[in-house]
Order: sequence, then C-alpha cells, then structure tokens
Amino acid sequence: MSFTIAIIGRPNVGKSTLFNRLVGQKLALVDDEPGVTRDRREGQARLGDLDFTVIDTAGLDEGPRGSLTARMQEQTEAAIAAADALMFVFDARAGLTPTDRSFADFARRADKPVVLVANKSEGRHGDAGALESYALGLGDPVGVSAEHGEGMGDLYDALRSVMPEPAEEVDEEEIVEPDMSRPIRVAIVGRPNAGKSTVINYLLSEERLLTSPEAGTTRDSISVELNWKGRDFRIFDTAGLRRRSRIEAKLEKLSVADTLRAVRFAEVVVLMTDAQNRFEEQDLRIADLIEREGRALVIAVNKWDLMKGGSARIASLRNDVDHWLPQVRGAPVVAISGLTGEGIDGLMTAIQTAYAVWNRRVATALLNRWFQQAVAASPPPAVSGRRLKLNYATQTKARPPSFVVFCSRADAVPESYLRYLVNSLRETFDLAGTPIRITLREKANPFAHKRKRKS
Repeated sequence: MSFTIAIIGRPNVGKSTLFNRLVGQKLALVDDEPGVTRDRREGQARLGDLDFTVIDTAGLDEGPRGSLTARMQEQTEAAIAAADALMFVFDARAGLTPTDRSFADFARRADKPVVLVANKSEGRHGDAGALESYALGLGDPVGVSAEHGEGMGDLYDALRSVMPEPAEEVDEEEIVEPDMSRPIRVAIVGRPNAGKSTVINYLLSEERLLTSPEAGTTRDSISVELNWKGRDFRIFDTAGLRRRSRIEAKLEKLSVADTLRAVRFAEVVVLMTDAQNRFEEQDLRIADLIEREGRALVIAVNKWDLMKGGSARIASLRNDVDHWLPQVRGAPVVAISGLTGEGIDGLMTAIQTAYAVWNRRVATALLNRWFQQAVAASPPPAVSGRRLKLNYATQTKARPPSFVVFCSRADAVPESYLRYLVNSLRETFDLAGTPIRITLREKANPFAHKRKRKS
C-alpha cells in the first residue's frame, strides 16, 4: 500500500513548488500571489529510492463558515485525515508568523508524524527563521529550497525516518527478522577515467559496470547494492566531472547534472583521483562542492599499483589536501588499486569512519566546556572599539555536525574567528574530515526598549 504525505502550511510558503519538485513535473500552478491552490492535488512522488503519494493542499487559513476560505480548509483537513504523515512547510526567510504557530498546534493535534520543512533556505538568509522554528515543538527543521532543489538529501533522510521499511518477500514457512540497519549511501565521483567503475566492479566481484580506457564511458548515475563484511552499502557510480569550460555536448551536461544529484543524495562521497596525475585544480573544485553540499568526504587515490615509492607521494597528497581544503582538514586519503584490490579494505573502513564522524553529536555540557576554554584561550577581537561577547553554543543537528553560537553582535564576528572555532571543534571532538557548520545568532537585548524610550 502506498505511503501518503500531505504538504500543509500557510499560504505562499512554497508548498506547490515543493509538490512539483517531488513529482518531477509542473502539475500544480505556482505564483507569487497567495492562495493559488484551492483544491487538494495528489501526485506520485519519488525522492531517491522513496516512492510515495504526495498531496498538495490549500494554504491553511481561517474564514467564516461556508466561505470559500473555510471550504478550502475543509479540503486541507480531508487531506490530513487521508495522509500517513505531514510535511509542515514554513517560509524560513519570513520567519514564524502567528498563523504558523496556530497551525503548528493544528498539525500536532492530527497525531501523525510531522516533518518540519524550512523552505526558501538558500544561502544564509533563512538561518534565523529555521532556528525560530524549534519553538514549534515539531522537531528539527529541514532546510530546503524547493525552487532550486537544495536540501533534497536532508529531506530524504527526514522522510525515510517517518516511512516504514519496505516489505521484503519471505518464504511462508520461514519468517526472517527484518534488518533495521539502513545502507550507507556512497557516491563515487571524480574526473573522467579515474577508475570509478573498475573499483565498484572489484567490490561486487563481477563486471557489473562497463569500463573502458576511453574517458566518459559512464553516463548515468548507476546505483548498486553491496554488503561488505556485514555492513550494507548503496553505491552510486557517476559520470566523470570535467571543468565547466570543457563541457559542450548536451548529453555530457545531463550526465554532470545526474552526478551532482547523486552527490546531494549521498551520505559519504568518495573523490577518486588518478595516482598517475597529480592532484589537480578540478579535484579541489569537486572536493569543495562536496563540502558545500555537507557530505562526508573520503579521497581515494586509484591505480596505486602503477606507482613506485608511493609513501612519500601519499604524504605529499595529504599535505596538499589539508593546505588547499582546510574546511575538511583531516579527510581520509586512501591509496587503492581497483584492478588488483590493493587498499580496498582500507577504503571501506574509511567510508564507515567518515560516516560515523558525519553523524556525531556532542553533549551540550561538553560543548560549552570546550566553548568557554576556546574563547578564554583566544577571545574574539574588538570591532570598532566594542568588545564582542560570545555567550554559549549548542549543536542543532548532525549530518553534518552543525552548531549555533549565541553572541552579542553576529554581523561583527570575523570569518577568521569562525575558522578558529571550527578548527578547535575539529581537534577537540575528533571531527576530522567532515564539514562543520557554525551559525551565529544574537541574543535579545533586554535593555533595547529603554534606549528607545530615551531617544
């Protein structure tokens, strides 16, 4: 039986845009004018390997009995009754409104799983609104941009957590206990002809994927299932990524878009490089893309069987990674050969380690003990003759580890000081190689109204 999710929220927060994104076509009308959607609309949605029915609803709003607004709300209530779970959408840029808070209570009374979606979260403009949403009591917000397709990987994780595990066919005479551990989603990316498909074929012990000395053999992102020493993986082989200036054919553009989509849905991304070619600028660009998408990173140096005296080269590469990519300092670097299998065990171990670090949470007490020591050891610089006061920190989510620092003047804290905090976090809590997010938030000034009164 299909799982059904209703998208609810006040008017003009982007519900229909998100609906169209999930069903993969423009079924619902979208306009800047609030209230375009009136009837509920159903569609078959697909997100990664999740298939479900999604219902677009009219914006929740209040109106007199019998009015068009009231009848629109009745349609929304019917959709909620028919749904197995809800996606409560709000506008992260506008922040919470009284209507959002009112209908959050309505969503709670439905007594169904709720995924809180902070739409329009592209850039940093929606950070404050997303943080406000914790007051709704609906769990961690999932930051997305329905219009641009950002945050779909995080939305996948949130939806997977509220959906039942897919039923497995079993012999009627034998009941097998379902395996509750989810496979780690791994995307293998890199420049063309780095040996990505060869490595996957070695892992599967079969010629599952086409390989050729000619670059560009792989065009689609191919997903394969793998069990490695008792741990399940879903591995995506992807098309090679060249510099944008060299991409001319329409088919290659589509292949690159498919690769970027695989990166967004992955949890760990393996950046495969060729040992015969030094670590090039394009590799750095790909690694930076992985960090910006917030994915755990493992760097694999393939064709190591062709190298001599490789220990010095791998040390040099390690130094290059830490120098050029300080935002993922300590990312694992593994020397492998997809042809002979050299280093494959180390690669799979590195993937699991990176995944564990990516999911790590730090206890609030330990975090603030570190925070006080870090600030005392190196206080933030004064800006325009005024001292910056950093109060405390908390971790808002993992995947990747994300923290909020409450302070007096968020816009005045220099980027260099944030880098200091990130490096200190990485060293203190063993967060090597994973992206770390720090958001600054100002505490409300209790004396602000007194200053206004004097003026």
